[in-house]
Amino acid sequence: MLTIKNLKTHYATQKGTVKAVDGVSFGIAENEVFGLAGESGCGKSTLIRTLMRLTPDSAKTTADELSFKGRDLPTLSEKVYREEILWQEISLVIQSAMNALNPVYRVGDQIIEAIQAHTDMGNAEAADRVAKLFDAVGLQAGLMKNYPHELSGGMRQRAMIAMSLALSPGLIIMDEPTTGLDVLVQERILRNIKEIRRASETSISILLITHDISVIAEMSDRIGIMYAGRMMERADAMELFHDTYHPYTLGLKNAFPSIKAMDRELISIPGSPPNLIGDIPGCVFAERCPFAIPECDETRPPDLEVKPGHFVACIRTEHVEDFRQRAGDKRTWQSSRSAN
Repeated sequence: MLTIKNLKTHYATQKGTVKAVDGVSFGIAENEVFGLAGESGCGKSTLIRTLMRLTPDSAKTTADELSFKGRDLPTLSEKVYREEILWQEISLVIQSAMNALNPVYRVGDQIIEAIQAHTDMGNAEAADRVAKLFDAVGLQAGLMKNYPHELSGGMRQRAMIAMSLALSPGLIIMDEPTTGLDVLVQERILRNIKEIRRASETSISILLITHDISVIAEMSDRIGIMYAGRMMERADAMELFHDTYHPYTLGLKNAFPSIKAMDRELISIPGSPPNLIGDIPGCVFAERCPFAIPECDETRPPDLEVKPGHFVACIRTEHVEDFRQRAGDKRTWQSSRSAN
């Protein structure tokens, strides 16, 4: 459904070129949830803005391929993209629902407006459509008449999900859909999303972007791990967690609790992501990686397929068993260059 090959989005600044997304490749199949995880500043939001054509004028985007259902997105005019792709084929649930909704405009009217901007649907039919969408996401139809400030954070987020479903798009991009919500509301929203996909008469693919590995694990069919503008690892969800290859993914797993090992000490990755201004010739994770060797600083790792459908950007994959054994020891991470 969505194919991205060697996507680059660089920002021109007074201090130099910021390589926010630097050679990312992945695809999303029909009726698939692809989870994209990574810490703040890794390029997730820039990736979204690139797909939705929301990047500023200072951004320059190139790609070997960027297509949706076989249509080459970069060659589409702004008019064609807005009329035929935006909302009808690709929709967006942004991170802050309060900022996305007009505070002086009733919530239901905002969704009706989105529907009527792309269809010839009348007011009554559009309102009925919104009422059904509200029911699908667990909201009472009467809340359509409310203003955003009259809804809780979870309600606003579900209203945004309803808006994203308004025109039955093939792909929904969800940017941190549960951030800032308590765990019970998170669970309800995630359950709503699952129920909507099961009940839908058409296939719905989702690009789920978050820094919360637990949400990614629960929702995704496949997962990609981003760091400093590049893709570190991507694979089937279960395989990524049980057969991890990249040191960065191993580090992320250490930082999240497990119900199978409640007494396990959480281990953070020392240091900070690199400055993305200028060129990094080698691996972007080398400075923080406890397994890095001099060659890691000099050679950009290829997108290596270690197993069918399992890709890793690391030149030391033959040492993965050693990495897995040592990654669970806090002293291992304290030996990295960034920790010293």
